[in-house]
Amino acid sequence: MTSKMVISQPQPVMEAKESDEWGSGICDCRQDVPECCFAFWCCPCFACKTTKKYGQCLCLPLLDMFGLIPPVAMSMRVSMRQRYGIKDTMCRDCLFATFCSPCTWCQMSREMRRRNIQVVLVSAKNT
Repeated sequence: MTSKMVISQPQPVMEAKESDEWGSGICDCRQDVPECCFAFWCCPCFACKTTKKYGQCLCLPLLDMFGLIPPVAMSMRVSMRQRYGIKDTMCRDCLFATFCSPCTWCQMSREMRRRNIQVVLVSAKNT
């Protein structure tokens, strides 16, 4: 009879000790004026760029043009709140995504830049 021993190594856990609030308000465009101008004058391009940085499909925000409530802007905002542990409501997400789309995308871009967590591999070997 042969026995097999399986050893499982502890996995790294990334824990962010950040605030549970947005790092900037919905209308804090003065924090990055060129970015806000880009979002105002070409919101679809800015939204695509921000979505790509977030790790999603580049063209996903283009779906927002087909509905009354922009589902992609709203779902990205909800996803970002969950990822970063930001407390807010879906009602506010819906309102901001619907009536303040460029400001919403700017706020999400600022939040990603503010909470950028660098991943460092320790003892990684090149093969």
